[in-house]
Amino acid sequence: FLICDECPIWEKFTLTIAEAARYFGIGETKIRQLVSNYPDADYILRLGNRKLIKRRQFEEMLNGINDI
Repeated sequence: FLICDECPIWEKFTLTIAEAARYFGIGETKIRQLVSNYPDADYILRLGNRKLIKRRQFEEMLNGINDI
């Protein structure tokens, strides 16, 4: 299992809010709203006070909707 900040973003299991915003082309504010509005969503990983986005699960959620 490789952990590094230099890994390509498309290979990371979890993304910070800022990374997810860049990767998915969605604003940080919108991602924070999604995390806040759906706190039990399977695409959220809590690490202490930090909230990370599980890249694949978030992508699957986005594939299933037409607008945010």
